[in-house]
Amino acid sequence: MSDHAAIEAVWVWMEERQVIQNEQVHEQIYFRRSFVLDRLEEATLQLKVSADSRYRLYVNGIPVSRGPAKGDHQTYYYEEVDCTTFLREGQNVIAAHVVHYDGREGPVSVWRSSRGGFLLSGEVLDQKGQSILTLHTDERWRCLQETAIAYDVSDADTAFVGGTERVDGRNLAHNWYTAEYDDCDWHFAVKISERENPVIGHFSPWYLAPRPIPPLYETNRAFIPSAGPYDIGKPIAIGPHQNFKLELDTGEMTTGYPILRLSSGKNASVKLLYAECYQQIDPATGVFVKGIRNDTTGVLIGNFDLYTVGGHGSADQPECYEPFLFRTFRYISLEVETAGEALTIQSFHYRETGYPLEVKASFTSSDVSLQPLWNISINTLKRCMHETYEDCPYFEQLQYAMDTRLQALFTYQLSADDRLARKAIYDFHCSRLPNGMLQSRYPSMLQQVIPGFSLYWIMMVHDHYRYFGDLTLVRTYLPTIDGILEWFHQRIASDGLLDQMPPEYWSYVDWVDEWRELSGVPTASKEGSMVIYNLMYAASLKLAAELQDALGRNGTGDDYRSRATALIEAVNQTSYSEAAGLYQDAPQAKLYSQHAQIWAVLAGAVQGEAARQLIERMLANQSLSKVSYAMSFFLFRALEEIDSYDLSFSLWDTWRDLAALGLTSWVEDPVSQRSDCHAWGAVPIYEFSAKILGVSPATPGYTTIKVAPQPGKLTYASGDVATPQGVVHVAWELSDGKQFKLTVSTSAVAQLEVVLPDQSVHVRQGREEFHFSCKLP
Repeated sequence: MSDHAAIEAVWVWMEERQVIQNEQVHEQIYFRRSFVLDRLEEATLQLKVSADSRYRLYVNGIPVSRGPAKGDHQTYYYEEVDCTTFLREGQNVIAAHVVHYDGREGPVSVWRSSRGGFLLSGEVLDQKGQSILTLHTDERWRCLQETAIAYDVSDADTAFVGGTERVDGRNLAHNWYTAEYDDCDWHFAVKISERENPVIGHFSPWYLAPRPIPPLYETNRAFIPSAGPYDIGKPIAIGPHQNFKLELDTGEMTTGYPILRLSSGKNASVKLLYAECYQQIDPATGVFVKGIRNDTTGVLIGNFDLYTVGGHGSADQPECYEPFLFRTFRYISLEVETAGEALTIQSFHYRETGYPLEVKASFTSSDVSLQPLWNISINTLKRCMHETYEDCPYFEQLQYAMDTRLQALFTYQLSADDRLARKAIYDFHCSRLPNGMLQSRYPSMLQQVIPGFSLYWIMMVHDHYRYFGDLTLVRTYLPTIDGILEWFHQRIASDGLLDQMPPEYWSYVDWVDEWRELSGVPTASKEGSMVIYNLMYAASLKLAAELQDALGRNGTGDDYRSRATALIEAVNQTSYSEAAGLYQDAPQAKLYSQHAQIWAVLAGAVQGEAARQLIERMLANQSLSKVSYAMSFFLFRALEEIDSYDLSFSLWDTWRDLAALGLTSWVEDPVSQRSDCHAWGAVPIYEFSAKILGVSPATPGYTTIKVAPQPGKLTYASGDVATPQGVVHVAWELSDGKQFKLTVSTSAVAQLEVVLPDQSVHVRQGREEFHFSCKLP
């Protein structure tokens, strides 16, 4: 915060001796600042706001902002909010609900210091820009501790996201955020920290920076009753001493805030259970399993909030319950047990939320079974995009480098929006350890290192350069890239291969059945150097060399290529089995996986006809450990590298089988199926747009747009693909199995490089509609 208004605002909290110490794991503090406006004409109000750990901001009872965006102790974000339209003549109030998370029990992805804090900067200005009223947080703000909200963090799954709520509505400070609420018995806030001292150079616990991404959208949505005769669009009356249950459907996996409005019904208990799907009992084991996700004969199992009704509400002014954090659900079970007073559910809906992804891309083809894969993939990606990319919104809400690398690529193809990706690249850069390695997931209060995930981050930076050509971004992160590569380089042993990874690191590669005992680490890692990591490292060296070259640092680029060459030579000498015709997972182990063969091709350890034959042997050998459907992204890349992309079309059966289960988002992996929403499975977004439609960057920043459709077994396909230069529309058809016709149109001024299936190349300048045709052999 560098502007004058921000400097004058100070961090405030409730005076420590006034805070009630109880068994609650998170502190809940309400803040209010009331003020009077005699004249509203031309008045404006711009606010900057942040909190430790999370806040919800209201102006005159209207929710206007949530935050702060996830950062860490080096970069703590604030939001800028235009609140002009929410002002009114007479009494006004700005109010905030701030939750300070316990150091151990709060959401793992939300950074926090040892104490809570709230900061707001703003002034009401007249039409000339003169200050009418200063509203910065200071000792004039009032505060109240809310003790009626508790969190249950006993379950490991819910603990990762901060727990679920246990709320006593009988003691809740209802309507505390409205101008009419009387706060005369609240405490005055106390100043707890100045801004960083520019003279001495000392920082506060919150080194502030403006939010780099747009606010999350919030849109009201209605439920669909999935079982029972009730019309959720009308009030539902429940008599005293009754049990009531209603199961509700959203139509697809979503993230949002359930909003329940009640009247009367004091002491009634309300349970809101959030489920990804219905589950059935396995007759063989007696345990619940996930099968057909929308089979309502099953049971809803999941996390839940509990609310005890205060009985204060009426039809005109209902009692409202809304959890502080968003929930993830396809279905919600609403269970009510009334006490001695009848209860009326006046309304129940939810406010959908997520990153404002503007989907500009589209896809359709002659194979109707592919369309659901496209739609499900988009929904999966959307549900895993909030203030960071997320592995899964239900269980962890953590940003992992492997997942994020793929999610960013999918985002580029759909929208050409790189704001969340730029933040992710910066986030991981900020996770650097003193030895140069990055944490595998970040922001995170718990450190975890997966060596291969640092390499995925290098790929992420390279991807961004390909799509956007931003050399300033590349220059910013070259030292971090160098540090990662140097960490690997220092682990080269006498045989020219990487030594075994440190035991405190998780050498995860993929969720593979044969590797489950080691949590996704190849079994061969016990025997020696992991060939897969060697090849990933070599591939990353080559990508880093391209980035060095782009900045004119050819000497470093040449050094990286030399390192890659030496490493590949060592792999070929020690780890290729002539007898098996395959690369081993470790030099000393006769263990083989698809992963080693794929990365041998991607690293350039084998090329040309030899590479093609290697992949053909791999696909024919059913004894190999197989890539998961998320890791199959790299199998697609290997097929592309050997000019055999046609072989990829049979791989979609895995996704088709999952879609047949009634899924509306892709599972974490098809075997365990722990999570029903994991965006690394949204591979169809990339393949359908970048390969079947064929749109990808031919040069960095899309200064030349490549259009090279891969028809495969299809007879037609059409759709749009987003690029930073503009949307590209592609439509092609294949008649009689030989006559190929292609139409390309775009508003982009970039050059087009069109590669037809007969490998003929045609160069055109954009902003027109172009037609091409060829005959296939």
